[in-house]
Parts: sequence; structure tokens; C-alpha cells
Amino acid sequence: MTTTIAWRYFKSKKSTNAINIIAWISMTAIAIVTAALVIVLSVFNGFEDMVKTMYDDFYADIKIEPAKGKTINNTIILSNQLKQIKAIVNSESIVEERAIIIDEEDKSIISLKGVNPTYEHSSKINQYIYKGSFNVGTLNTPNIILGGGIEHSLQINVGQTITPLAIYLPNRFSKNPNNPMDAMISGNAFPIGSFSIQQEFDNKYAFTNKDFLSNLLSYDSNQCSYIEVFAAKNTNLNALKKEISSKIGQDFNVLTRYEQNQNLFSAMQTEKLIIFAVAGLILIIAAFNIISSLTMTVLEKQQDIAVMQSLGFTNSAITTIFLKLGVILAGLGGLIGFVLGSLVCIIQQKFHLIKLGGNSFLIDYFPVSMRVSDIIIVLAIIITVAFISGWLPSRRAAKSFYSLKS
Repeated sequence: MTTTIAWRYFKSKKSTNAINIIAWISMTAIAIVTAALVIVLSVFNGFEDMVKTMYDDFYADIKIEPAKGKTINNTIILSNQLKQIKAIVNSESIVEERAIIIDEEDKSIISLKGVNPTYEHSSKINQYIYKGSFNVGTLNTPNIILGGGIEHSLQINVGQTITPLAIYLPNRFSKNPNNPMDAMISGNAFPIGSFSIQQEFDNKYAFTNKDFLSNLLSYDSNQCSYIEVFAAKNTNLNALKKEISSKIGQDFNVLTRYEQNQNLFSAMQTEKLIIFAVAGLILIIAAFNIISSLTMTVLEKQQDIAVMQSLGFTNSAITTIFLKLGVILAGLGGLIGFVLGSLVCIIQQKFHLIKLGGNSFLIDYFPVSMRVSDIIIVLAIIITVAFISGWLPSRRAAKSFYSLKS
């Protein structure tokens, strides 16, 4: 009964046209904000998925680093322990150091990763090679694979240069740090490939042969900077982290892929919360219009309320009628906005109609990704706003006593 009356009040024409105008403005505002929220969150998710894909392809599933010091000194024992864990497909010991790389007069400061020849099969770096190949060479004939930004800063063209690059590293055994010649050690490696993943990586990293880099740094075969672990598909990384930690002890820090980039993913979540907060604020503002519309409806329906009171309608029933009317106003607006926003996202997913400006992205269109969790949150916000906006006018209608006498 209460639902039927609420629908009749919603569909009936009000005696004061302003009530209808305010009601439709309220619904339109909620529809627009809901559609915008669905679209913005889906685009945000699309970019987030794209960034995660790039970071997932560059970083290993798990990274094991020393809790103290700069190197792991028992690499072989640690690798054998990791082989006993079924979820681990492969592990690679890595040597990494900051270096200066020079080609004639051009130089660049980079993070140089020394890896084994098997690394290209363990990681996904090979699919981002756009010049040459991922061939790190050997101890005596080392190669170097440059990030695209480093290649550009050195003003070389991999595949056409015929001279090796000079690599300078800090000498940890230097006895006279004030002497530049004693403070640095150097070697040469031939540029054989270039990769392009994302600007942050392209401007920072280069790969070379692990034995070559270890030799320059005077590391023995049992030393490395850290170990990268590659897990089987769909492995729970948090569970794997716990298993590895219990296996290898407390002398190491075990980091999942997301913990290796904690600041990035935390920033993404913060941005998403800000989007929800701003949209929620706009919806609350729109709710005031609904409150105004319902309040005027209550004043207009005084005689109806008096009739219902005389017929035995309880205060709770009258409250429910106007509360449902508020839910109908906000709910229809939210439903229309949700449908429109979803249609825009589905069309963009299939046809890529809205393009990105410039050529700095891996794709030329706005990526979208609709998630069930976001949809639930959006619907929860709409329902909350609907109940809040309908509560105050409905309570006023129930508590007031109206007389049938004119």
C-alpha cells in the first residue's frame, strides 16, 4: 500500500509547478553525477590496469633482498631452498648498481642490472624489446640492453653504433675517495638492444651480463644484490611471501610486486578515494534538492495526510510513504545515470571512440574497466543519499497533525 501511494505521488502532477521542476532537476543532477562517477572510475581503473600491467611485466612476483647490508652472500643455498617451493617457477639472482654510462661526450647515470642469459625467459622483458635483442653476452664479451630514454640521452642508435659504451661504477675498495681514478672502476659493453616499457623504466634501467658486472664489483659467484622470484600463474603472492619467509628465515626482506611499488599503488588508491569523496559531496548537494521537493510535497499533501491519519495510518506508515518517494526520486536518477554511464563504458571498450591526445602512451584511446566492487559502492552511495534525503521530510509528515477542516 505505501509503495503504491508513493508511486502515485511521484507520477501525479503537483499543483505548484516549481515542485515538479525541483524534483526533475534533482533526478537529473543525480543521474549526471552517477553517470560521471561510473565513467570516471572505469577510466581510472583502465589506466590503473594498464600501469599495473607495465609494472607487473618489469618487476618480479617476489623480490628477496638482504635485511642488512647491500648483498646476499649465500645465493646458491637460497636458490636451492626456493626450488623446494612448488609455486615458484623460477628464480634469478640479480646484481644491481648505480653506474655512469658514457658514449664519447654524452653520458647518463643509470641503474645497471646484471642478469643471467636465462633472465629473458624468466621475465617478460623480451616482449618490450623494440631494437636488437635481449642478449646480455658473456663475461668476456658483455652486451648492454638500454632503456629507450637512455639510448636517446646518449644520442646513439642501437643497431648502427659500432663502438662499445664505457661503464663506470663506484669502487668499494677505494683507498683514496678523493682520487677520481681510484674511486671508480670501468668496463666496456656493446649496446645490442633497446626496450620501451614506461618512461620511468626507460630513463633509468639498463641490463648487462651478471658475471661481467659481478667481476667489476669484485663479487664472487655466491653474491648478488637480490633475488627475483617468478611464481606460477594465479599464485597468491601474499601466501607465497609467507611460505618463502618461513623457509629462508629473518635475514631477508621478502616483498611482493605491490610492496616493491608501495608508494605508486597507495597513491592510486588515494586518488580513487578522492574521486568517491568529490562525487559523494556532489550527490549530497543534489540531495538537498530532493529534500526541498519532498518538503513542498508534504505541505501540498496535508489533506491527504489528514485523511490517512483519520483512516488509521500510523506515523510509521506515513513516514514510509514519503521515505519511499525520496528513494524513488534518487533511485530513478541513480539508475538512469548508471545505465548511461555503463553504456558509454561498454561502447568505449568495444569501439575506442574517445582518443588520447599525443603519442606518449602505449595505447591511443582511453582505457576503461568496469569493476563489480565499484558498482556496488556507487549503488550504496545512491541508496544512502536516497534514504537521507527522504528521511527528514518523511519524519515531518508523520509527526505533524493535519485537520480535514479547510
